[in-house]
Amino acid sequence: MAVRTAPARAHDEGRALLAVGVTVLLWASAFIVIRDAAPYFSPGALALGRLLIGAAVLAVLLAARREGFPPRAAWPGVIASGVLWFGVYFVALNWGEQWVDAGTASLVVNVGPILVALLSGWLLGEGFPGRLLTGVALAFAGAAVVGLAGSGPGQASLPGVLLCLLAAVGCATGILAQKPALGHASALQVTTFGCAVGAVACLPFAAVLAQELTTAPPRAVLGMVYLGVFPTALAFSTWAYALARTSAGKTAATTYLVPAVVVLLSWLLLGEVPTPWALGGGLLCLAGVAVSRRTARAERTPARTPAVAAEPAADTSPQ
Repeated sequence: MAVRTAPARAHDEGRALLAVGVTVLLWASAFIVIRDAAPYFSPGALALGRLLIGAAVLAVLLAARREGFPPRAAWPGVIASGVLWFGVYFVALNWGEQWVDAGTASLVVNVGPILVALLSGWLLGEGFPGRLLTGVALAFAGAAVVGLAGSGPGQASLPGVLLCLLAAVGCATGILAQKPALGHASALQVTTFGCAVGAVACLPFAAVLAQELTTAPPRAVLGMVYLGVFPTALAFSTWAYALARTSAGKTAATTYLVPAVVVLLSWLLLGEVPTPWALGGGLLCLAGVAVSRRTARAERTPARTPAVAAEPAADTSPQ
């Protein structure tokens, strides 16, 4: 069954790469801020507060651009991505990191891009390019090295690993649901209403959030505000922008840079000096992402051939 997705064009690759670079940097910073705010907020409350702030910021941007509601065809993907990615992923990750260290969490969560690459090749018709699979393998190996380098003995637990795995599944399925929605609505519309749906899904934690806000220090509250404005509102918007302009597999593979950037930010901001293994794993992540995002000349040729582009049946752009 054919699935409609936003068309991916070769000349959009540069813009998409820049957008996903912003996303990677902001998502990496979220790990540090979550670690600072988590002692004062329970997993569900932190997720709800972040989503409410993010949805409010996105709603203002949406109103300023006068984009309105997404068309009806986009709503199944918006709702699914909102529940699975903004809801399940946020809560499961916050909860999982209470049981396992950050290194183990990043390693388990990075199963997500592998699931995206495999499922998008099957469900979205993106295929299984050799470069993408090779890059994913290299990047996952690098993420594994970074994760294991930052893991302390005896810190992992089965509940924590299972929760992080649930977060990875929520992320992967949310991305797959979001990709077709971007074929019907703008990146800002899909992100705004997906974030709002996630906030609605987390409303059962509202009472806990209200209680914890009265006891949390200003630093933790500001951390929640940061999470809502930057890693949520801005980063998820730049992510959707990139996802609308390239394949889901390529875009997801780029997120393997997050653990490496987390190590770098921890070094710069927290004074946590990375081990040689962590540095080596970061370089392997970079190599894997570079390979996965490189498009062979033969793969780009059909998109530049007018005769082929004029015939819908012969369209070979990633779906």
